[in-house]
Amino acid sequence: MSTNQSRYAGEKILLADDEEVILDLTSLLLRKRGFEVLLAHNGAECVNQVAEHQPALVLLDYMMPVMNGLDALKQIKINYPDTYVIMFTGKGSEEVAVELMKAGASDYLQKPFSNKNLQERVDSILTIRNVELENHRLLQEREFLQREIEEWNRELEQRVVKKSRELERAHQEIIQSEKLATLGHISAGMAHEIRNPLNSINLFAQILLSATELDEENRNYVEKITQEVERIDKILLQMLAASKGEGKKHSRVDLIKVIKKVLEDSKVQIEAQGIEVVCDLDSTAPMIKADPVEVEQIFTNLIGNALFEMSDGGRLGIVLTSNAEHLVVKVSDTGNGIPVENLSRLFDPFFTTKEKGTGFGLSVVLRIVKGCGGKINVESKMGEGATFIVELPYLPASIH
Repeated sequence: MSTNQSRYAGEKILLADDEEVILDLTSLLLRKRGFEVLLAHNGAECVNQVAEHQPALVLLDYMMPVMNGLDALKQIKINYPDTYVIMFTGKGSEEVAVELMKAGASDYLQKPFSNKNLQERVDSILTIRNVELENHRLLQEREFLQREIEEWNRELEQRVVKKSRELERAHQEIIQSEKLATLGHISAGMAHEIRNPLNSINLFAQILLSATELDEENRNYVEKITQEVERIDKILLQMLAASKGEGKKHSRVDLIKVIKKVLEDSKVQIEAQGIEVVCDLDSTAPMIKADPVEVEQIFTNLIGNALFEMSDGGRLGIVLTSNAEHLVVKVSDTGNGIPVENLSRLFDPFFTTKEKGTGFGLSVVLRIVKGCGGKINVESKMGEGATFIVELPYLPASIH
């Protein structure tokens, strides 16, 4: 390297000035110092040259035709921030200097300037540019590494959580499979005995329907009886299918419609008991993927249990919301509540506190909820009622 060459020899410098003498002399000086020099005669040509060559530095005159230096400077700093700019100006006012620096100029030289001063300013700005670009590169690298470390940590945490959940799930599934196997075995044995009286009920209902003296209201009641008989028959068939390990036909299910249907089916009992129903159902809630009949069975059981606990009146609350992954439905009552010693046994097959209960209801609810990939919990205090909390995974928005 010649003693006259800059340590930054080889860098591209764009010289933009409408005075040919300035272009000739300044470009000669810069080339002697080892720079690759590009020339522009106005602001617009300067911006185009920067776009094409992206030089390290632009020496830009303040007053030029077509586009003045200030406008060119602003465009360069917006679109090509890695290109630094030294402004030439024949105006020596502080206002101009402040305006240029605010617009993004790295430095400015007042005309006329000496060769030595130009050389010093060019080397100084290129030094600053190299330091700032290297700092920027290091910051980007640090941010990348930080994101990568954070991602590794998240992945590790997710793996730990996933494995812990898998172990817990495996343990619970072993317990539940034993309980549900028992339920399946018993339901298979009882199905025949239950379906016989169901057929009789359905037959008597059909006879009533054929009677011409029935008014419209009573005819609707009889039709509801036949519908419920058919639904019970379907439930029995599904319980038998569960005992044989048969899969369910899942489809898109709108929980709001299901809940409203169960409430409508329970309307007579709700009115007879003087129950106040308080519903807060999020109309934007997404759908779930499940067996529609089984989902209806969930809320038929939960709402039926709530009504059973409020035979002398009370408030039935149903709230539907959603979180990041699940629809959350809370079914609450203002009954007597559940004793603490019974909370851990509520979902066991055959466990019931009702005199005529079979203990099937909540165990079937648990099976259906778990089959949908969800979970169910209960909160209760004696004398303050109970709240069942059902979480079911919803369908991604892309397939709604």
